[in-house]
Amino acid sequence: MTTQNKLGIWMDHSNAQLIVFTAENSEIISLDSTHSSDDKTRSNGRSEHMMHNKENQDQYAFYSKLGDVIKDFDEVLLFGPTNAKVELYNILKSDQKFSKTKIELQQADKMTDNQQHAFVKNHFTKK
Repeated sequence: MTTQNKLGIWMDHSNAQLIVFTAENSEIISLDSTHSSDDKTRSNGRSEHMMHNKENQDQYAFYSKLGDVIKDFDEVLLFGPTNAKVELYNILKSDQKFSKTKIELQQADKMTDNQQHAFVKNHFTKK
């Protein structure tokens, strides 16, 4: 019998909490987007088009970092308060290397670390 690797990701556009789920315990890893509000302050002299391109590049780099982690898992739960999870889901589904990864989406509010752990545990244990 093989063990399936399961991962829960609470995310918004600026950070992600990755919760690696196992029957014994779970581990949490935090990833932050490279885009910050300081970038907007520094970009006052730039055109709006350039600022938008930079934001898109930063967001894609953030999603790519998450994809690098997700590729090692069989099941992934994406949850959080914004549509960032949907954006990431669409990117992953268009990439063949994620074709065998089961990815699910759920809407969720802001949560503490303990609430995130409980949410992931509940999701994967009720199956």
